[in-house]
Amino acid sequence: MKVLITGAAGFIGSSLALRLLERGDSVIGIDNHNDYYDPALKEARLARHSDHPSYTHLRIDLGDRKAIEDCFAMHKPNRVINLAAQAGVRYSIENPLAYIDSNIVGFAHILEGCRHYDVEHLVYASSSSVYGANTTMPFSVHHNVDHPLSLYAASKKSNELMAHTYSHLYGLPTTGLRFFTVYGPWGRPDMALFKFTKAILAGEKIQVFNYGRHRRDFTYVDDIVEGLIRVLDQPALPNDDWSGAQPDPGSSMAPWRVYNIGNNSPVELMDYIAALEKALGKKAQMDMQPLQPGDVPDTYADVTDLIDQFHYKPATPVEQGIANFVAWYRDYYKC
Repeated sequence: MKVLITGAAGFIGSSLALRLLERGDSVIGIDNHNDYYDPALKEARLARHSDHPSYTHLRIDLGDRKAIEDCFAMHKPNRVINLAAQAGVRYSIENPLAYIDSNIVGFAHILEGCRHYDVEHLVYASSSSVYGANTTMPFSVHHNVDHPLSLYAASKKSNELMAHTYSHLYGLPTTGLRFFTVYGPWGRPDMALFKFTKAILAGEKIQVFNYGRHRRDFTYVDDIVEGLIRVLDQPALPNDDWSGAQPDPGSSMAPWRVYNIGNNSPVELMDYIAALEKALGKKAQMDMQPLQPGDVPDTYADVTDLIDQFHYKPATPVEQGIANFVAWYRDYYKC
């Protein structure tokens, strides 16, 4: 199978590319290598698989319509996984237009490529952020998600709506996976685990928002990759029982689906920090801060549909995942 991955030098994309290459697929990777965080980390991730004979890498931006058109025309992928996006809730408050350009305009270019080149299945990254002001726990794909609290969340909800339109009009099977706080080796430096580790090792204070009363459904990167592959291999189908009179937000009469992918086991932020302190062998100094704009206090994934359809549920314990991250961090940064 020939698979196009956008964001192939990213945290999840590079690990996914490795797994697909290992099982014998051909992979075309797209990444713009921007400087939202240290580009050297992206280059190091890419170096893990860039020399593989079945891998092709393109340094292009999703916003470059002509380049994306040319990519589809030349490589004609069977299936596509869209992971490229401008990430970060807080950055979206400062730079909202970056999210329009990448997450909405760029995604439209991917949808057009899939439509015109008969792609068998488009899988794309959505986010737990789409649940926004919803406080019903656990978050279910059958809940309404019309009240996002950041433009990042709104852009991910927009992706789900845009995908539905293409599934309905053109019969393109699309599946969105709502990621819940992904962490692990090769992670993003703008995320809490990375920031906490760097600060603790330097003897600096860590900023703990909402006074540590957050709960997050932390999901280990290898579990996300396994879920992506299982979903990729099973193109979305219409829900024959779907009714416009009582519409189910998680499925459709079109070949369109969304699924949560999370550990289904929220962890208190203070317990997360305690696990990191244990892995580092060093106590954290904490600067307690209020809840930040755009953040939600808790996330908790209902993964019933993922289990039912794909017989899969993420299961890596946070203690193990954090220990793996710390081992990678110390090795990568020689500290």
